[in-house]
Amino acid sequence: MRIIFFNHKGGVSKTTTTFHLGWKLAQNGSRVLLVDADPQCNLTGLIMKDSFEQYYTDAPTNTRNIMAGVSSAFEGRPEPIQAFDCYNVPNNDNLFLLPGHPNLTELEPALSFAQTSNNAFATMQNLPGAFNALIALLCDHHNIDYVITDLNPGLGAINQNLFSISDLFIIPTNPDPFSLMAIKTLSNVLPRWYQASQQMRSLFAASAYPFPEKNPKLAGIILQRFNIRSGKPAAPFRNNMDEIIEEVSKVLIPSLLKSNMLLENDLYRDTGIPTDYCLAEIPDFQSLLPQSNVHGVPVYALTDEQMERTGTVLAQMVAKRELFDQQFIDFAHIIEQIKENA
Repeated sequence: MRIIFFNHKGGVSKTTTTFHLGWKLAQNGSRVLLVDADPQCNLTGLIMKDSFEQYYTDAPTNTRNIMAGVSSAFEGRPEPIQAFDCYNVPNNDNLFLLPGHPNLTELEPALSFAQTSNNAFATMQNLPGAFNALIALLCDHHNIDYVITDLNPGLGAINQNLFSISDLFIIPTNPDPFSLMAIKTLSNVLPRWYQASQQMRSLFAASAYPFPEKNPKLAGIILQRFNIRSGKPAAPFRNNMDEIIEEVSKVLIPSLLKSNMLLENDLYRDTGIPTDYCLAEIPDFQSLLPQSNVHGVPVYALTDEQMERTGTVLAQMVAKRELFDQQFIDFAHIIEQIKENA
């Protein structure tokens, strides 16, 4: 199953949530491939830590990334796209990373032209299916159960392509007015992307890398990065959260329904997804996040020693760690149920 976290609004913790969900699914025994499709390479940097720069300069790892993986198609070279060994995330044998590349946006103009030219140029017919071909080959190579892709905050051709070749999409949001505006935009953009993908199926069916028959469905939204007061989201955050949920119900869901971008109602109910489509409300990680970044593990996987605190402060951090662990246990369970029953 291919899962994509997408919101064209930046700063909604797409990267952090991609990492945390992927780790939990892998921890549960599934084999997971994380795809870093953001030229900022935050996911890659988070995972590789000090070995980040060396990975891109030393052979053979300097050709094992998302941009190099599709370069033969974009450069018109005769050799086919091939699988390679992805980066195995430390401390989690089931978790793999397809690293990003800072120059990935260089492929944007050619891909955009290929996806909108109605196959008028035979030399570009292999481009729309190239990312799908790479991901499919890597899944076979590593026997992957889940692919989770982290996109950049934008509405460009690469994001459109990777969204269109996914099975399930999740919209992360923050409780602020800009996330509310983003929901309105996505209500218009995502159905257009879906319709375009249906056309690309037939336009590029005879190419070396056919565009796949995928129908992305909404799993739900996530509300995150808010503060807690007396066990509940603080009032200003709660108000914004309620507004986003209402916008999803009144605007996003009807728009996606018209384009067949929702799961069956019974599947939402049976997998425990609320009627407001909010998969999780995840508070700010606060003091746990810097330690998570230092050690390259999710906040819920930090050991007491890695927290580097003592006494009451340590006890508070441990309690928060257990809270987040349960949240991602529940989150992963929903995804596993969707995969099993969809």
